[in-house]
Amino acid sequence: MQSTAKTNPFKSLVKASLPLLIAGLSVGNTQAAEIATDPGDYTPLPAGVNLALLYGQYTTRDAAYSDGKKVPAEAGLDTTIGLARFVHYMDIGGIIVDPQIIVPFGKVELQEPFGPLQPTSESGVGDPIIGGTAWVHNNPESQQWVGLSAFVSVPIGQYEEDKGPVNIGENRWKGIFQAAYVKHLSNNVVMDLIAEYSVYGDNDDFLGFKREQDDAQSLQGHLRYLLSKQSHVALSYYHSFGGETSVGGQDQDDRVNTNRWLATYATFVDSTVQLQIQAGQDISVENGFEEDTRVNLRVLKVF
Repeated sequence: MQSTAKTNPFKSLVKASLPLLIAGLSVGNTQAAEIATDPGDYTPLPAGVNLALLYGQYTTRDAAYSDGKKVPAEAGLDTTIGLARFVHYMDIGGIIVDPQIIVPFGKVELQEPFGPLQPTSESGVGDPIIGGTAWVHNNPESQQWVGLSAFVSVPIGQYEEDKGPVNIGENRWKGIFQAAYVKHLSNNVVMDLIAEYSVYGDNDDFLGFKREQDDAQSLQGHLRYLLSKQSHVALSYYHSFGGETSVGGQDQDDRVNTNRWLATYATFVDSTVQLQIQAGQDISVENGFEEDTRVNLRVLKVF
Protein backbone atom coordinates (compact mmCIF):
# COMPACT_ATOMS: atom_id res chain seq x y z
CA MET A 1 0.00 0.00 0.00
CA GLN A 2 1.34 3.42 -0.94
CA SER A 3 2.16 5.71 1.97
CA THR A 4 0.13 8.92 2.24
CA ALA A 5 2.49 10.56 4.73
CA LYS A 6 3.47 14.08 3.74
CA THR A 7 7.16 14.73 3.13
CA ASN A 8 9.06 17.96 2.80
CA PRO A 9 11.06 17.92 -0.47
CA PHE A 10 13.12 20.92 0.68
CA LYS A 11 14.25 19.63 4.08
CA SER A 12 17.53 18.13 2.97
CA LEU A 13 18.28 21.14 0.77
CA VAL A 14 17.82 23.68 3.52
CA LYS A 15 19.72 21.60 6.07
CA ALA A 16 22.67 21.33 3.74
CA SER A 17 22.76 24.96 2.73
CA LEU A 18 22.59 26.79 6.05
CA PRO A 19 26.30 27.60 6.33
CA LEU A 20 26.47 29.77 3.21
CA LEU A 21 28.97 32.48 4.14
CA ILE A 22 28.81 35.91 2.84
CA ALA A 23 30.47 38.71 5.20
CA GLY A 24 33.63 37.98 6.66
CA LEU A 25 31.36 38.44 8.20
CA SER A 26 28.93 36.27 7.76
CA VAL A 27 26.31 36.96 5.30
CA GLY A 28 26.64 34.61 4.99
CA ASN A 29 25.45 33.97 5.62
CA THR A 30 25.46 31.86 7.30
CA GLN A 31 28.97 30.97 8.21
CA ALA A 32 30.28 30.16 11.61
CA ALA A 33 29.34 33.64 12.75
CA GLU A 34 27.32 36.43 11.22
CA ILE A 35 30.07 38.98 11.90
CA ALA A 36 33.26 36.94 12.06
CA THR A 37 35.63 39.42 13.69
CA ASP A 38 39.37 39.33 13.10
CA PRO A 39 41.95 39.31 15.91
CA GLY A 40 42.43 42.89 17.05
CA ASP A 41 39.12 44.25 15.72
CA TYR A 42 37.92 45.05 19.24
CA THR A 43 40.95 47.12 20.23
CA PRO A 44 39.76 50.70 19.64
CA LEU A 45 41.65 53.36 17.70
CA PRO A 46 41.64 57.10 18.53
CA ALA A 47 38.78 59.37 17.52
CA GLY A 48 39.23 60.83 14.04
CA VAL A 49 40.89 57.73 12.56
CA ASN A 50 39.34 56.17 9.44
CA LEU A 51 39.82 52.66 8.06
CA ALA A 52 39.17 51.40 4.54
CA LEU A 53 39.27 47.61 4.25
CA LEU A 54 38.99 45.19 1.36
CA TYR A 55 38.50 41.48 2.05
CA GLY A 56 38.71 38.44 -0.21
CA GLN A 57 37.35 35.12 1.04
CA TYR A 58 37.49 31.79 -0.82
CA THR A 59 35.81 28.73 0.69
CA THR A 60 35.18 25.21 -0.61
CA ARG A 61 32.74 22.66 0.84
CA ASP A 62 32.76 19.07 -0.41
CA ALA A 63 30.62 17.33 2.22
CA ALA A 64 27.26 17.91 3.89
CA TYR A 65 25.96 16.67 7.24
CA SER A 66 22.52 15.99 8.70
CA ASP A 67 22.17 15.38 12.45
CA GLY A 68 25.91 14.83 12.64
CA LYS A 69 25.96 12.18 9.92
CA LYS A 70 27.54 12.71 6.52
CA VAL A 71 24.98 12.90 3.72
CA PRO A 72 25.61 9.98 1.28
CA ALA A 73 25.57 12.16 -1.83
CA GLU A 74 27.96 14.27 -3.84
CA ALA A 75 28.12 17.78 -2.40
CA GLY A 76 29.97 20.83 -3.61
CA LEU A 77 29.52 24.46 -2.66
CA ASP A 78 32.17 27.10 -3.38
CA THR A 79 32.01 30.77 -2.46
CA THR A 80 34.27 33.58 -3.64
CA ILE A 81 33.30 36.64 -1.63
CA GLY A 82 34.65 40.16 -1.38
CA LEU A 83 33.83 42.73 1.28
CA ALA A 84 34.29 46.48 1.11
CA ARG A 85 34.24 48.08 4.55
CA PHE A 86 34.57 51.64 5.86
CA VAL A 87 35.05 52.45 9.56
CA HIS A 88 35.18 55.87 11.26
CA TYR A 89 36.23 56.29 14.91
CA MET A 90 34.67 59.13 16.88
CA ASP A 91 34.20 60.29 20.48
CA ILE A 92 30.65 60.71 21.80
CA GLY A 93 30.47 61.85 25.41
CA GLY A 94 33.85 60.34 26.22
CA ILE A 95 33.02 56.98 24.62
CA ILE A 96 34.79 55.81 21.46
CA VAL A 97 32.36 54.55 18.80
CA ASP A 98 33.01 53.35 15.25
CA PRO A 99 30.06 53.68 12.83
CA GLN A 100 30.72 51.56 9.74
CA ILE A 101 29.29 50.00 6.62
CA ILE A 102 30.13 46.63 5.02
CA VAL A 103 29.16 45.77 1.44
CA PRO A 104 29.55 42.12 0.33
CA PHE A 105 29.91 41.03 -3.28
CA GLY A 106 31.08 37.94 -5.12
CA LYS A 107 29.94 34.53 -6.35
CA VAL A 108 28.20 31.46 -4.90
CA GLU A 109 28.53 28.20 -6.88
CA LEU A 110 26.66 24.93 -6.32
CA GLN A 111 28.95 22.38 -7.98
CA GLU A 112 26.77 19.24 -7.64
CA PRO A 113 22.99 18.60 -7.78
CA PHE A 114 21.51 18.96 -4.30
CA GLY A 115 17.85 18.46 -3.36
CA PRO A 116 15.71 20.15 -6.02
CA LEU A 117 18.61 22.32 -7.23
CA GLN A 118 20.84 21.54 -10.18
CA PRO A 119 24.38 22.95 -10.37
CA THR A 120 24.08 26.70 -10.57
CA SER A 121 25.81 29.90 -9.57
CA GLU A 122 24.90 33.44 -8.62
CA SER A 123 27.05 36.56 -8.50
CA GLY A 124 26.53 40.20 -7.69
CA VAL A 125 26.30 42.55 -4.70
CA GLY A 126 24.89 41.30 -1.40
CA ASP A 127 23.00 42.91 1.46
CA PRO A 128 24.91 45.84 3.02
CA ILE A 129 25.51 45.75 6.77
CA ILE A 130 25.51 48.97 8.79
CA GLY A 131 26.21 49.48 12.48
CA GLY A 132 29.10 49.99 14.85
CA THR A 133 30.71 49.42 18.23
CA ALA A 134 30.74 51.46 21.44
CA TRP A 135 33.62 50.84 23.86
CA VAL A 136 31.96 51.06 27.27
CA HIS A 137 35.24 50.21 28.96
CA ASN A 138 38.38 51.65 27.39
CA ASN A 139 41.45 51.39 29.60
CA PRO A 140 44.79 51.38 27.77
CA GLU A 141 46.63 51.62 31.10
CA SER A 142 45.35 48.23 32.28
CA GLN A 143 45.17 47.02 28.67
CA GLN A 144 41.52 45.98 28.91
CA TRP A 145 38.59 46.86 26.68
CA VAL A 146 34.88 46.01 26.50
CA GLY A 147 32.93 46.75 23.31
CA LEU A 148 29.23 46.42 22.51
CA SER A 149 28.16 46.23 18.85
CA ALA A 150 24.93 46.33 16.89
CA PHE A 151 24.54 45.75 13.13
CA VAL A 152 21.64 45.45 10.72
CA SER A 153 21.70 43.70 7.34
CA VAL A 154 19.50 45.54 4.81
CA PRO A 155 17.84 43.23 2.21
CA ILE A 156 18.65 45.10 -0.98
CA GLY A 157 21.27 42.73 -2.40
CA GLN A 158 20.89 40.58 -5.48
CA TYR A 159 18.45 37.70 -4.92
CA GLU A 160 16.64 35.23 -7.18
CA GLU A 161 13.74 33.37 -5.56
CA ASP A 162 14.19 30.13 -7.53
CA LYS A 163 17.84 29.75 -6.44
CA GLY A 164 17.03 29.68 -2.73
CA PRO A 165 20.29 29.44 -0.74
CA VAL A 166 22.50 29.92 -3.82
CA ASN A 167 22.27 33.69 -3.63
CA ILE A 168 24.43 36.65 -2.67
CA GLY A 169 21.52 38.45 -0.98
CA GLU A 170 19.27 36.89 1.67
CA ASN A 171 15.96 38.72 0.99
CA ARG A 172 15.38 39.36 4.69
CA TRP A 173 16.32 41.76 7.47
CA LYS A 174 18.85 40.61 10.02
CA GLY A 175 20.06 42.01 13.34
CA ILE A 176 23.46 41.09 14.81
CA PHE A 177 24.61 41.98 18.33
CA GLN A 178 28.02 41.38 19.89
CA ALA A 179 29.75 41.85 23.23
CA ALA A 180 33.55 41.64 23.36
CA TYR A 181 36.24 41.58 26.04
CA VAL A 182 39.92 42.18 25.18
CA LYS A 183 42.75 41.67 27.65
CA HIS A 184 46.56 41.67 27.39
CA LEU A 185 47.72 38.54 29.19
CA SER A 186 51.35 39.67 28.88
CA ASN A 187 53.35 42.17 26.86
CA ASN A 188 53.08 39.94 23.79
CA VAL A 189 49.92 37.86 24.29
CA VAL A 190 46.41 39.26 23.80
CA MET A 191 43.08 37.48 24.29
CA ASP A 192 39.86 38.51 22.49
CA LEU A 193 36.53 36.94 23.55
CA ILE A 194 33.34 37.73 21.59
CA ALA A 195 29.74 36.59 22.11
CA GLU A 196 27.19 37.11 19.34
CA TYR A 197 23.40 36.97 19.10
CA SER A 198 21.56 37.14 15.76
CA VAL A 199 17.88 37.64 14.95
CA TYR A 200 16.26 37.14 11.55
CA GLY A 201 13.34 38.46 9.58
CA ASP A 202 11.38 36.19 7.22
CA ASN A 203 12.27 35.42 3.62
CA ASP A 204 8.90 35.30 1.84
CA ASP A 205 10.34 34.05 -1.46
CA PHE A 206 12.50 31.01 -0.69
CA LEU A 207 11.91 28.51 -3.54
CA GLY A 208 8.26 29.57 -3.53
CA PHE A 209 7.89 29.20 0.25
CA LYS A 210 8.26 31.34 3.36
CA ARG A 211 11.50 30.69 5.25
CA GLU A 212 11.74 31.55 8.94
CA GLN A 213 14.73 31.18 11.27
CA ASP A 214 15.14 31.04 15.03
CA ASP A 215 17.68 33.23 16.78
CA ALA A 216 21.29 32.03 16.54
CA GLN A 217 24.32 32.47 18.78
CA SER A 218 28.08 32.18 18.41
CA LEU A 219 31.22 32.40 20.51
CA GLN A 220 34.55 33.55 19.12
CA GLY A 221 37.97 33.45 20.73
CA HIS A 222 41.27 34.85 19.44
CA LEU A 223 44.70 34.41 20.97
CA ARG A 224 47.23 36.83 19.46
CA TYR A 225 51.00 36.84 19.78
CA LEU A 226 52.59 40.20 19.00
CA LEU A 227 55.76 39.56 17.02
CA SER A 228 56.53 43.29 16.93
CA LYS A 229 54.67 46.60 16.84
CA GLN A 230 53.94 45.92 13.15
CA SER A 231 53.13 42.18 13.05
CA HIS A 232 51.19 39.49 14.87
CA VAL A 233 50.05 35.89 14.52
CA ALA A 234 46.85 34.49 15.98
CA LEU A 235 44.82 31.34 16.43
CA SER A 236 41.04 31.66 16.48
CA TYR A 237 38.13 29.39 17.41
CA TYR A 238 34.48 29.87 16.37
CA HIS A 239 31.46 27.99 17.72
CA SER A 240 27.99 28.64 16.29
CA PHE A 241 24.71 27.16 17.50
CA GLY A 242 20.94 27.61 17.20
CA GLY A 243 19.23 29.12 14.17
CA GLU A 244 16.82 26.30 13.28
CA THR A 245 14.71 27.11 10.22
CA SER A 246 11.27 26.33 8.88
CA VAL A 247 10.19 26.36 5.22
CA GLY A 248 6.50 26.58 4.33
CA GLY A 249 5.66 26.14 8.02
CA GLN A 250 7.59 22.84 8.31
CA ASP A 251 10.47 22.64 10.77
CA GLN A 252 13.73 21.62 9.11
CA ASP A 253 15.45 20.11 12.18
CA ASP A 254 18.60 21.90 11.04
CA ARG A 255 19.89 23.53 14.21
CA VAL A 256 23.45 24.74 13.66
CA ASN A 257 26.24 23.32 15.81
CA THR A 258 29.51 24.14 14.07
CA ASN A 259 33.11 24.46 15.28
CA ARG A 260 35.89 26.04 13.20
CA TRP A 261 39.52 27.12 13.60
CA LEU A 262 41.40 29.88 11.81
CA ALA A 263 45.06 30.94 11.78
CA THR A 264 46.10 34.54 11.08
CA TYR A 265 49.23 36.44 10.10
CA ALA A 266 49.07 40.23 9.79
CA THR A 267 51.73 42.88 9.25
CA PHE A 268 51.98 46.58 8.41
CA VAL A 269 53.95 46.92 5.18
CA ASP A 270 54.20 50.65 5.88
CA SER A 271 52.84 52.97 8.56
CA THR A 272 49.29 53.03 7.14
CA VAL A 273 48.80 49.76 5.20
CA GLN A 274 48.30 46.36 6.79
CA LEU A 275 48.14 43.02 4.95
CA GLN A 276 46.51 39.99 6.53
CA ILE A 277 46.16 36.34 5.47
CA GLN A 278 44.08 33.65 7.17
CA ALA A 279 43.55 29.93 6.64
CA GLY A 280 41.33 27.40 8.39
CA GLN A 281 38.50 24.89 8.16
CA ASP A 282 35.58 23.41 10.06
CA ILE A 283 36.34 21.05 12.93
CA SER A 284 32.84 19.60 13.17
CA VAL A 285 29.42 20.25 11.61
CA GLU A 286 26.07 18.90 12.82
CA ASN A 287 23.90 20.23 9.99
CA GLY A 288 24.95 21.80 6.71
CA PHE A 289 27.93 21.96 4.41
CA GLU A 290 31.37 21.41 5.95
CA GLU A 291 34.12 23.87 5.07
CA ASP A 292 37.20 21.91 4.04
CA THR A 293 39.20 24.92 2.85
CA ARG A 294 38.99 28.59 3.83
CA VAL A 295 41.45 31.28 2.77
CA ASN A 296 40.88 34.94 3.68
CA LEU A 297 42.89 37.96 2.54
CA ARG A 298 42.54 41.50 3.88
CA VAL A 299 44.06 44.87 3.00
CA LEU A 300 43.60 47.66 5.56
CA LYS A 301 44.35 51.35 4.96
CA VAL A 302 44.52 53.86 7.83
CA PHE A 303 43.84 57.52 7.06
